[in-house]
Amino acid sequence: MKALALLSGGLDSILATKLVLDQGIEVVALQLILPFTAEKTDYAGAVAKKFAISLIRVEAGTAYLELLRSPKYGYGSGMNPCIDCHSYMLREAKRIAEEICAKFIFTGDVLGERPMSQHKKALGIEDREAGLEGMVLRPLSAKLLPKTIPECEGWIDRSKLLEIKGKSRKAQIALATKFKLDYPSPAGGCLLTNKEFASKVKDLFSHNETVTKTDLALLKLGRHFRLASSKLIVGRNETENKLLSDLKRPADYVFEVPGYGSPLTILEGSKDKGAIVLAARLTARYSDARAEKEVLVEYRDGERKETLIVPPLNSKSKSILRL
Repeated sequence: MKALALLSGGLDSILATKLVLDQGIEVVALQLILPFTAEKTDYAGAVAKKFAISLIRVEAGTAYLELLRSPKYGYGSGMNPCIDCHSYMLREAKRIAEEICAKFIFTGDVLGERPMSQHKKALGIEDREAGLEGMVLRPLSAKLLPKTIPECEGWIDRSKLLEIKGKSRKAQIALATKFKLDYPSPAGGCLLTNKEFASKVKDLFSHNETVTKTDLALLKLGRHFRLASSKLIVGRNETENKLLSDLKRPADYVFEVPGYGSPLTILEGSKDKGAIVLAARLTARYSDARAEKEVLVEYRDGERKETLIVPPLNSKSKSILRL
C-alpha cells in the first residue's frame, strides 16, 4: 500500500506522516514549492531523510499565478487565496499520486487551525475542486471528519488516527515529544497574509499582464515604490544589493551614490526625466550622504553611465508611493 503525503516540513505534516508510516504504509512525500512561502531552510528534505522516504519536489507553475490573480473563492486577510491554493495543491498531488500509483493522499491539515481553509466546509470544497472527494485523509483530525475511502476500505485503521482541532499546538507538541521528533518553530508561512507584502503583489498584478519568476523574486527584496508607470526597488543592505544586481533586466536603470554607503536602486517601467530624477533623489535619501544638501548619484543604462546632482528626497514627499 502506497500513500502520497503533502509534506511542508512543518510540525503538522511531520506528525501526519509519522502516523501513516506507523501503520505500515509506504509513504512518498510531495513538496509543492510555492513562490510566496517564507521558509529558507529545507525542512521537508530533512524530514524525508529522517523517515527514509522518497521526496518529490514540484514548483508551482503558471496555473498557480492565474488563480492568485483571480481566485474563485476569494482572498483572506491579504492576497492569500487559501481555498483556491489548497485546491491547486491537491490537484497537483492527485496528478503525482496517479504517476506513482499511490492509493490515497494525506495532509497535515488540522480542523479549525486556520480560519479560511481548515474548517469542514472549506476542506470539502478543496477535495471536490481537486476531484478527490473521499480520497484525502487528514490523520490529525480524522475522527472529527467524515470517514474517507481509505478508512472505509480498511487501508488505514481509523482508531489509530486523531481528533485534534483548533489553533493551539499543545497536542502536536506533546506528540512530537512522545515520538522524539524534531520540528521547526512556527514561523515563516505564507507571505501573502502579510499586508505589506500583499500590497506589493496587488500592485504587481495591476501593472503587469504577464508575471515572471524574476518579478516574484524581486517582490521579496528591498523597499518598493510606485510612481505612475514606473516602479523603484531600493536595496536595504549589501546582500540585497547583490541580489538586485543579479536580477535586474537589461531595460532596467540602476542607481547608486558613489563614494558612500549606498543602496542599489532599480528603476523599472517608464524612464522619463521625472522618473530618473525621483529615482536619484530616493537613492540619495537612503544613502549615507542623506544629510548633504545635494548628492551626486550615478545611474547606468546597460554600458552607458550618467550622473545627476540632486537633493535627497524628503521623507514626506507625496510624489512617490511606498508599497
